[in-house]
Amino acid sequence: MVIEVRRSERGLDIELTGEWRALELAKIDAALAEVDLGDARRISVDTQGLKALDLSGAWRLREFLNHARQSGAEVKFQGTPPDQLRIIDATLRGEVPVPCKEEKEPDIGALAEYGLKEIGVYSVREWRDTVAALAFMGQIAAAAGKAATSFKRLRPISVIRHVYDTGITAVPIVALIAFLISVIIAYMSAQQLRRFGAEIFVVDLVTIGVLREMGVLLTSIVVAGRSGSAFAAELGSMKLNEEVDALHATGVDPIEALVLPRLLGLMIALPLLTIVADIIGLMGGALLCRYLLDIPLTQYFTRVNEAITSTTFWVGLMKAPVFALLIGTAGTYRGMQVRDSSRELGRLTTVAVVQSIFLVILADALFAVLFMEIGV
Repeated sequence: MVIEVRRSERGLDIELTGEWRALELAKIDAALAEVDLGDARRISVDTQGLKALDLSGAWRLREFLNHARQSGAEVKFQGTPPDQLRIIDATLRGEVPVPCKEEKEPDIGALAEYGLKEIGVYSVREWRDTVAALAFMGQIAAAAGKAATSFKRLRPISVIRHVYDTGITAVPIVALIAFLISVIIAYMSAQQLRRFGAEIFVVDLVTIGVLREMGVLLTSIVVAGRSGSAFAAELGSMKLNEEVDALHATGVDPIEALVLPRLLGLMIALPLLTIVADIIGLMGGALLCRYLLDIPLTQYFTRVNEAITSTTFWVGLMKAPVFALLIGTAGTYRGMQVRDSSRELGRLTTVAVVQSIFLVILADALFAVLFMEIGV
């Protein structure tokens, strides 16, 4: 049943039900043919019972209503007429939809103003972030000065745990990367130096490259990915769970309790990891020189001793605490910035890793310029 008709003193009350679609046209036509308009002067149409109405069904309904109007009846809808009827009427009248907004040519002046506004907003935001980072570093320095007055306030147990988490557990991946990088350096340099019969200088390249640059740099990048993200995620979760606020409420300085042990642990662990990377890197170079260039191990290590100076090893090692401080500060700073949602936690963890790696590479470049100027 797609139509129900009730006759009253006021006229006809027609209720449309079911589905008025193209597939049901035969049923719709049969139902409309049975409707006796008689001398009805008023027809009320109720479409609230419709489950579906397509353009084919709307067209049949429009034809029926036009026939009723031609017979002298007044047709009214209970509520608003279906949109399909309005679309059909507007199309037959040839009406063209008017766009909501007129398309305008781009205003170069407005675009320039918008660009300047965005640059200004970005500059102000970055300046405030820089000031906040400097303030955070000042808080770390103040907390370190207070903690230095008492051995217990340094929290040695927490520091040792972070040395284990950031250092001991990272040994396998650091050793693997150092080995592979040294092999790559040795192989690439051997391919070039063999043309000139200078294969022995492969040992110099591997030794100086690993001890001065690659060992500490790659180790720091690995640690930034592991520990920098871990610091940001741990502290961010504590911020979301209001654990940091609980420390404030109990009178404990979160910088001293949460940030300082992580920084100290990382500053101890990264130099040790650098030493491991240096040793494994030299061993990788030794293996490749032995089996690719037929350089005996005794000759290899003799050449290593001749290639390095008294400062080669220490130049690389002294970078490690600085890199560790940068990685730890970036990770803890972003972790302490987390607010309101886990989405912010993920975003700031990513920011911490990216900034840690950037700061490490920037600091390494500055160290290279400094050592070149002082002749080390």
